[in-house]
Amino acid sequence: DSVCADDSRPNIVIILADDMGFSDPGCFGGEIDTPNIDRLAAGGVRFTEFYNCARCCPTRASLMTGLYPHQVGLVFNGRSLKKNCVTIAEALRLAGYQTAMVGKWHLTHTTVLSDPALHQRWLDHRYDPGIPFGPIDTYPANRGFQRYYGVIWGVIDYFDPFSLVEGTTPVADVPDDYYFTNAITDKAVGYLKEMADDDRPFFLYFAHCAPHWPLHALPEDIAKYRGKYDEGWDALRKRRFARQVAMGLFDPANTPLPPVMTRGREWDALSPEEKAFQAAKMETHAAMVDRVDQSIGRVIDTLRETGELDNTLIFFLSDNGASPEVPQRPGYDRSSQTRDGKPILYSGFDRPGPETTYTGIGPAWAN
Repeated sequence: DSVCADDSRPNIVIILADDMGFSDPGCFGGEIDTPNIDRLAAGGVRFTEFYNCARCCPTRASLMTGLYPHQVGLVFNGRSLKKNCVTIAEALRLAGYQTAMVGKWHLTHTTVLSDPALHQRWLDHRYDPGIPFGPIDTYPANRGFQRYYGVIWGVIDYFDPFSLVEGTTPVADVPDDYYFTNAITDKAVGYLKEMADDDRPFFLYFAHCAPHWPLHALPEDIAKYRGKYDEGWDALRKRRFARQVAMGLFDPANTPLPPVMTRGREWDALSPEEKAFQAAKMETHAAMVDRVDQSIGRVIDTLRETGELDNTLIFFLSDNGASPEVPQRPGYDRSSQTRDGKPILYSGFDRPGPETTYTGIGPAWAN
């Protein structure tokens, strides 16, 4: 590390959500309870024309390097970040910063095993072929981050995540009450306290997986939103848009509310059972966003408790908008059963939330 550090420079915390919709947080018109995100917006700058790269890997590649994704080999998902570029963590380390990351990396392409069943078992820490999940020189710990806890690949089971590592070491077992958003928050809080004990400034990159599918959330968070989406996606869009207009985010004369893209039947054409299932999807999505906001509150509280808050720049963004994707079946990075043998349901009307379900909100809610 360089000795050119200037201890008067600010700490930097980047918090990245995954597949969070533009209108999800309260400060952008949403009804989801996001008081911590809203306070950051009220006390800082809220960007209304801010562009990402619209997909997981390309956005992360640009965020980490300051380059266009095609310059670093990440035009599409499923590639590794090229070695001939400098990451922000590497640059800040040379400038004397401490560096840490928690959460979703998704800039290392996982090695593909020839047997699909063994591939899934390997990602899920149930089979050890004696190789890393991907090129280990592209792991966060080898791209500038002195501390790292999270997932190398981009899709997880929130209760038992694929490709979980600490540093470069696989974390094969997690406790029964494990939930990924909570676990990475615990690690982030610990890293912040460690770095606050050092005189050097620090950089924390906090990359959430939530609210990316699968729709996995804690029961107490889902309960907060029970019944809030029973009127359907058309009613929700109109209410959110009205709040956005009132906030001055849009001029309806120039930016009208477009038609919903359902890619299927309209809300009023659904059966009562289908409506209940669709509403439950959005309840779970909201619960996942809510838990992200709770996590942000813990980060802010830790910065305050360590005396670092006033000297810390905090950035919050999402890698892209809400995802219309609905995973239909197991395969590659989606298991057919939990580690303890329970079948995972990809269809039917079982309420999403627990580990035994696997679905997404779909295009109508995402739109």
